[in-house]
Amino acid sequence: MKNFQENCGLFGICSPDACVQDIYQGIDFLQHRGQQYCGMATYGDEGILQVTHYGKVANTMTDTDIAYLKGRSGIGHVSLKERQPVMWRSKLGEVALAFSGNIINAKALMQEMMARGMVFYKGYHIEIISMIILNAGDLVSGIAALAEKVKGAYSLVVLSQEGVYATRDVSGFRPLCLGRGEGRFAVSSESRALHNLDMELVRDVRPGEIVLVSPNGFKTLKQLPAPRPAYCAFEWAYTASIDSILEGVYVQEARNRIGAKLAQRDLDEGGLTADIVAPVPMSGIGHAIGYHIQSSVPYQEVFLYNRYADRSYTQSTQMAREQMAKRKLSVLRYAVKGKRIILCDDSIVRGTQILHKVKDLKQAGAREVHVRVACPPLMYPCDFGISTRSYDELAARKYIPKGNIACMDDLRALENWVAENIGADSVKYNSLDDFVAALGIPEGELCLKCWNGMHPE
Repeated sequence: MKNFQENCGLFGICSPDACVQDIYQGIDFLQHRGQQYCGMATYGDEGILQVTHYGKVANTMTDTDIAYLKGRSGIGHVSLKERQPVMWRSKLGEVALAFSGNIINAKALMQEMMARGMVFYKGYHIEIISMIILNAGDLVSGIAALAEKVKGAYSLVVLSQEGVYATRDVSGFRPLCLGRGEGRFAVSSESRALHNLDMELVRDVRPGEIVLVSPNGFKTLKQLPAPRPAYCAFEWAYTASIDSILEGVYVQEARNRIGAKLAQRDLDEGGLTADIVAPVPMSGIGHAIGYHIQSSVPYQEVFLYNRYADRSYTQSTQMAREQMAKRKLSVLRYAVKGKRIILCDDSIVRGTQILHKVKDLKQAGAREVHVRVACPPLMYPCDFGISTRSYDELAARKYIPKGNIACMDDLRALENWVAENIGADSVKYNSLDDFVAALGIPEGELCLKCWNGMHPE
């Protein structure tokens, strides 16, 4: 489990009619959150029925699967790492569970459980969560026990005879929201799945809240003490789909504001003349549009996005990431030759992909390439979700081995070093203050550990 990484999408629904088509579409609309595994489970007259596959929803779920999954309530999952939902027959009845997140103390929990005679198949984090829940007196008590025992992040859906239980950890690291429409009640990692199923976004599940989604609607069964929210800021910059709303903030608007901050810095500091501003698709688009609006530099696509490729950042190995990056984008040469280009990207993690993008543009005849990065430099591994697992993966740490960026002079020195290493004419990141201001969410409600190293308390 040392290299375990998790990025997942969750969906659950209770419907007056067969729900499998809604689950299928729901997780298909969340496919950007994980492309390697998918699964669905439903509850009907035959109890829980389950199907999981290696691959994308549309490529692997068959008509036979759809016909098999009978029931009016169910859950679905897309993942980077493993097959979910998992199904159990227990003293609490038949249940199926799926989660998104990362358990920091997974190894210690599993060792403690095995010492008490519990067994594990592969030691997946969802197994640990399942054992904690199913060994309690009831599902609500078991879900509540996660807050006491688990260190880390989780959003969770549990399918049972009563409906779909939904919860978030007490800090709310991973997103989860509720929706309704035409007698249907649903829970989803992102609102885009609800909107595209003609459902209304009702609200976000509160950190530490345990909600039952049933044919009667939503019922808060328990609200655990929640010290303060710690929403993952990276969701708005990269992970979430641009048509989603998280914690009341439109992802598209947040990205536009983030890009506008980059443009304003260039305007304030002066000395840059460019012909076009362009994105690294897809997550760079919102940032580039924001830069364009603020600066009045013409917007122009310079890469053709291969819609059949996956997100390179959410691949499970570096080799897979690099191969996917090469498949994902090709240069629009007519738009590039002789141009001074401002290239907007969401983040620089390892630096390999942006190096190739700059090289591709220069080889296609770009006169200058100025890279503008929405996120501040990533300085710390992520404990709570996908992102990185070691300092060795972070490009910024190759220049600043220890400590933080204390002032703008530190940031500019790093930017110059990055520009030299990737072959760009210049590189600028958003400062952490500008990035947070652009999100429109108070700093005290965000997890910024990737940038400042501070674990939310």
